[in-house]
Amino acid sequence: MEIKIKPIGYVKNEIQQTTFQQDIDVAERKRQSQLKYQQIKQTHSELIIDPIYEEMLDGIENFSHIIIIYWPHLLTEEQRKLKKVYPMGRKDLPIQGIFATRSPARPNSILISTVQLIERQGNILHVKGLEALNESPILDIKTYIQISDQINNPVFPDWVHQIKRDLQHESNH
Repeated sequence: MEIKIKPIGYVKNEIQQTTFQQDIDVAERKRQSQLKYQQIKQTHSELIIDPIYEEMLDGIENFSHIIIIYWPHLLTEEQRKLKKVYPMGRKDLPIQGIFATRSPARPNSILISTVQLIERQGNILHVKGLEALNESPILDIKTYIQISDQINNPVFPDWVHQIKRDLQHESNH
């Protein structure tokens, strides 16, 4: 079976290829992760949607948050073949299978991010909090609807709770 996907637009922002040094200690890796997280939370992006789809955006401005589905266009074929990673590159956390993480390195690198919609100007959406790199192709947009997207009492492994504690600790300082 062949699946064809055509981008509906692209991301315009200041986030370039992010690189982490490979051999650094755990404390420095945590610090880099925290800085990246804080940067992404504050990043403003423009979603430039192909004008042929502009009419499909009608009504989106009535939502505070939207889900962006995008393609990590700068991943290499080698990265797409990874089977396991340390979450957020942190070797103090247990290595996990790709499908147990939010790593962009995956066989079909379709990524999602829930962002705050700031404003719509015709075929351009201004959003805050998108972690996509500049020029990432946008595959689709969905509205965030709490009654269908929110899960009550989700369960997470300990390493996810550790990342959350570390990120919250940094944002409180």
